[in-house]
Amino acid sequence: MAELRQRAAVEMEATIDSIGDDLLHNILSRLPALACANAACVNRSWNLIITSLLSLPNLSSSLSINPSLQDAVHEAVDKVLSKPVRPQFAIASIGPTFSLQQAHQLITGKLGSRIPIITLISQGIFGCNAVNDEFEEVQWQFIENDEAHPDHGNENHGVLLTVGFFPGLKVSLIPLLSKTQGMLVLCFWFRITGGYSVIFYYAFCPETVIVGEGGSQFLYQGEATVNHCNDAEYSSAAVALSFLRDTGNPPGVGETQFHVVLAPGIAQIGPTYKAVAVKERPGDFSTWLTAKREAQVESLDGLTMLDQIYDEFGGDLYCSALYIGVSKRRKCSIGKERASWIYLQEFHEVLRGDEEYLYVNGVGIRSGDSFQFYLANANATRDSCNNASNNLTCLKRDLDHQNAGRSTSNNVNSKKSVFGCIMFSCCGRGEFFLQPILDCSPFMENFPEITFSGTFSAAEVARGDLSPYGPVSEEHSSLRCCLHVYSTVYLIMSYTAASPST
Repeated sequence: MAELRQRAAVEMEATIDSIGDDLLHNILSRLPALACANAACVNRSWNLIITSLLSLPNLSSSLSINPSLQDAVHEAVDKVLSKPVRPQFAIASIGPTFSLQQAHQLITGKLGSRIPIITLISQGIFGCNAVNDEFEEVQWQFIENDEAHPDHGNENHGVLLTVGFFPGLKVSLIPLLSKTQGMLVLCFWFRITGGYSVIFYYAFCPETVIVGEGGSQFLYQGEATVNHCNDAEYSSAAVALSFLRDTGNPPGVGETQFHVVLAPGIAQIGPTYKAVAVKERPGDFSTWLTAKREAQVESLDGLTMLDQIYDEFGGDLYCSALYIGVSKRRKCSIGKERASWIYLQEFHEVLRGDEEYLYVNGVGIRSGDSFQFYLANANATRDSCNNASNNLTCLKRDLDHQNAGRSTSNNVNSKKSVFGCIMFSCCGRGEFFLQPILDCSPFMENFPEITFSGTFSAAEVARGDLSPYGPVSEEHSSLRCCLHVYSTVYLIMSYTAASPST
């Protein structure tokens, strides 16, 4: 009997090995992540195939709107790990009804503590549903008095989990400790709720892609980082998920690239003003200011400035969100480096105006800073969505053209392709659209089979110039902006496979 079992085992192994590498590759590529890892231990042939599978670029994302936190996490984790993947990082966005601490513990318990994991409360989520594979959009409502709306909290639940592996890059968490308001910095994206634009504008080289969302609580962990500090006076004001070139890559590893498309939702209106008297109010995170128009001497109060804008552009402005875009020239240095000038623009929401001051949200404005008013409206939002669609169409056309050139030069194996996209969209932007998921259309129409997900936020981050807002004067050509409002940011990931000679 023992001899028969041994012979059957040998015949089975011979049968599996005889099916060929291509078919075996196809079979193993359909295994869930855990089963795939176990299969790599069967023999050397399987190990080589699975190692090849796990070396491919991968962005896997799934959402669950199950009202049970445990079940939602279970559904999302099972879905993102339903195919072979070797996660380098994980990001989980949850609804405000769920406990941030419990969600973080559940997710880290399932994914382990050896990779960077960030869990945050967002304004909403969108992506592929773990249960029915349908694309879904969920935007949550934040109610200050939950007791007055006992049924509302039942709707504010959900989990979006994203894991990824980017060949040729290494990932690390970099926390920033501060006594001030919190933010989360992710070095291909970036989370911010305070006045840190100067720091991150200057701290990273111009080639670094910085995008993300703002205004949320978060927890994080990595192999060498935890979400607390020994000094109780400080808190984690920021954490960076940093992606760097791995100089220790073996031969044959291709190149991962990031592409950013910004769709702003505000339009410039009115003349240029220059701040005269400026009073910061750190207690309520606001600024009071007077200003004068260029080439004029008289200082203007807030009511006069708003009347000028309203008279010029009509009463419809009373129903729209109004901001000022402030051009700031600041001297900045990092460590022992010599200080140098940087030029950036930041947006501040207009709160009100009276016969003394213009009142705006945020701090960091100085006397002498110039600014213009910006209006959030439907036309600006729709135009920017159309421009984003055109930019993504151009990206797809460029990739197709490059790949066609590689085909004619017998360099087919170095094909460049998009493998994922994460989108950050303003939670107030949807009120301008008469149809759902309109901001998702530009990417989904151009790359329909590619992983795509994202979150709604209170502010969006994408470092770049002001060209998405329209024509830029020579005077403002050096300005860079990090934090945006009423906008959508697309982070597209592409991979170029290494050529055989590499």
